[in-house]
Amino acid sequence: MKSDNNKSMISIGVVTKGKYGRRLIENIERNSDFSVSSIELPESLPDFIEDPRDFIVSLNLDKKVFSSDLIIAYTLHPDLTPEIISLAAENGARAVIIAGGMSRAGGREKLDELSEKYNIHIEVHEICCEIGECGNDVVDRFASCFGKPEVNITVRNGIVSKVDMIRGAPCGSTQHMAKGLIGKSIEDAPAYAGLLVQQYPCRAVRGTKGGIHKAAQLHKKAVEIAMGGKR
Repeated sequence: MKSDNNKSMISIGVVTKGKYGRRLIENIERNSDFSVSSIELPESLPDFIEDPRDFIVSLNLDKKVFSSDLIIAYTLHPDLTPEIISLAAENGARAVIIAGGMSRAGGREKLDELSEKYNIHIEVHEICCEIGECGNDVVDRFASCFGKPEVNITVRNGIVSKVDMIRGAPCGSTQHMAKGLIGKSIEDAPAYAGLLVQQYPCRAVRGTKGGIHKAAQLHKKAVEIAMGGKR
């Protein structure tokens, strides 16, 4: 998934919180030419933050990270996420992807207000393996490598012999799936793809219809599409 030329190069700033965001950073550094920088929020945060701006200022975060083309934020806190977006916009970021779903993002109305105020593209995703091209140049460059899984599969005598990734989940689960599918029959491969993703140590929520279940379904569908009429 290495970028083919400098035209696809973008800088990515990641806001991590505890374990959230670290695997994405490792995967981007290992499987692309994008430049990555990061800042870390405290793992434990108050449930309610009365003055988010003062709280963010007190953390003395490196504002250089917010000047990246794309910010991917694992803020996971509805009070702080809008302030992270504001910081990104004020420091020159062109797009922001918020991980964890709308309930942790601060609300659609607030995000729309910030997007209009700063003329910045904002996306919210429950899981990062549902990111796709959207018409925004920065997000589309990122999504050319990372996001909704897309693979090419070679089959010999009804058995998967090779899996090439066109686009993989930012956390690395698609690579894990691709390796595990080798040697599987074409009949079993789609269902097994979903199982492999659920076995991967993904941070997505478990025990709901979304989260890791949605990630598994996206990968199963990617394999079904890649199989087509192959035998």
